[in-house]
Amino acid sequence: MSTALISSLTYYLSEHPYIVGFRWGHSQSWGSTWSFLITSIFLYIAVSSSLHIILSAFLPRNRSVSLGHIPDIHSLLMSILSATIFAGILLSTAAEIRDTRWFWRRSKTATPLQWLLCFPLGTRASGRVFFWSYVFYLTRFLHMLRTIFAVFCRRRLAVSQLFCNSAMAFTSFLWLEFSQSYQVLAILSTTLVYSVVYGYRFWTGFGLPGSTFPSFVVNCQLVLVVCNLVSHAGVLAMHLIKGGCNGIGAWGLNSVLNGASLLLFLNFYMRMHSPMRRHFINTSPELEPSNAKELTFED
Repeated sequence: MSTALISSLTYYLSEHPYIVGFRWGHSQSWGSTWSFLITSIFLYIAVSSSLHIILSAFLPRNRSVSLGHIPDIHSLLMSILSATIFAGILLSTAAEIRDTRWFWRRSKTATPLQWLLCFPLGTRASGRVFFWSYVFYLTRFLHMLRTIFAVFCRRRLAVSQLFCNSAMAFTSFLWLEFSQSYQVLAILSTTLVYSVVYGYRFWTGFGLPGSTFPSFVVNCQLVLVVCNLVSHAGVLAMHLIKGGCNGIGAWGLNSVLNGASLLLFLNFYMRMHSPMRRHFINTSPELEPSNAKELTFED
């Protein structure tokens, strides 16, 4: 890759004036109000539930509605967006560390990792990092389309799916509204995993060979859960050591939502790997619902 191309990508991902000058605000950023967030989540739940009820009323439960390759194109789009956000926030984080490191002494911050875990008190939601956090927040609404695909193609709607997707949109909003610590690591880990998971879904959606590793997508999600747990523990430790991290109140609410999502995921993971289910699939694969082996926590 040429130096000119690298410089161009760096400029458009972290040094563009709009990215550097970004500021989160109700009058400056689309979708930045509490009313928009609450209305969007309500509509997501209402549309998904209504669609599921209507299909259940008019179609047999085991009959799916084909959407062609629309879910696969969506997976490709989400994979590209996730990879772009990952690269953008990684470059933006490096630039922010370079430009603000001189100021860290006043907030007892000694290393980049400490800054990533614990923003100094008084941090405002502006600049490069928060621009990519805003883009990530907007992609949560695109991610919700997975629920619609599940209702059509798999004829299923799980309460855990509605809760987790709604919680993720709500959490992403809190990151920006309260300049919450820890969000950079959360976005880096989430977009890295999502770029792989959605890329894998796009690959297998067109009939190409999948991974020989069992439950590939679910195990990727497990890695993400572990990373989030470690990061949350790091934020709490830094908050106690440094005497305060920005947005710690929002972090507490975030932790409650993540804890509920973790319990739902562990319940799903245990059911996926239960001896009874494996025995059922191995002895009677023809009775397994269509694509059930590929079901994931988010589907």
